[in-house]
Amino acid sequence: MSLYPSLEDLKVDKVIKAQAQFAQTTSTMPAIAEGTYQPQPVTLGMPGSTLYPNLEELGDYMGLSLNSDEVQRNLSLVPVADNQVAVPSGYGVGAMVRPVTGADVGIRRAEIRQGLREVILCKDQDSKVGLRLRAIDNGVFIQLVQANSPAALAGLRFGDQVLQINGQNCAGWSLDKAHKALKQASETRIELVVRDRPFQRTITMHKDSSGHVGFIYKSGKITSLVKEGSAARNGLLTDHYICEINGQNVIGLKDSQIKDILATSPTTMTITIMPKFIYEHMIKRMSSGLLRSSMDHSVPEV
Repeated sequence: MSLYPSLEDLKVDKVIKAQAQFAQTTSTMPAIAEGTYQPQPVTLGMPGSTLYPNLEELGDYMGLSLNSDEVQRNLSLVPVADNQVAVPSGYGVGAMVRPVTGADVGIRRAEIRQGLREVILCKDQDSKVGLRLRAIDNGVFIQLVQANSPAALAGLRFGDQVLQINGQNCAGWSLDKAHKALKQASETRIELVVRDRPFQRTITMHKDSSGHVGFIYKSGKITSLVKEGSAARNGLLTDHYICEINGQNVIGLKDSQIKDILATSPTTMTITIMPKFIYEHMIKRMSSGLLRSSMDHSVPEV
């Protein structure tokens, strides 16, 4: 069963598969003997002589501006056997089929990987790693990653769960115990085992012809959705906070700054969200000024 980053990718892929199936069926139809009656196919009012629209006729499909050549490149189509029916040969991030999303770098920057990873840190000249932690439900989570710190350079992000510090399991630790373990750790090597942002999820959307994806936000929180917009189609929810846009952390930024990032994003956009009640618990006792000035808001490398 195929997976897709967005509903738009799924719908366009279904059209392509329908075309391929129709082409295969017509290419294998038996020859009609001379003088045999051949009824004309019913097209149900659709233009052209085929049962399915071609990609050029989907130019304004679901509010998108589709280009047939671009879709073909995104799917990396290749002929199969002798029937020359095309199927996708490459699937991209998470083995997903992406005829519309294509090789968008934002979806790779925003990817929440399953499983665990080991991160090796050292301390800076002030003997700090640039992390602020938070204890939630007997787990230890990253509450703040300071810009240009060892933690930021190592790729740690807001919401990551710290499972081990130098081989010690963090389950059940208090906030003080976690910070003490970091403080007492070696200056040159700190080993962390981390799980990527378990309280967050990503939503991939596509801008319409007017450059919008269809949601309204205030103070970083999604307040309403536009009916039939890409955000609503792809399952974006209200009462969730925007944590990242195309992998770039936006926590603590002003709405005008978030607006600029959204406006300059490419046609395909992936945002990372967190439920309101978890987000507010995560940033408890942190001022908006601290989040704005200290949080790492750089664009991650992939």
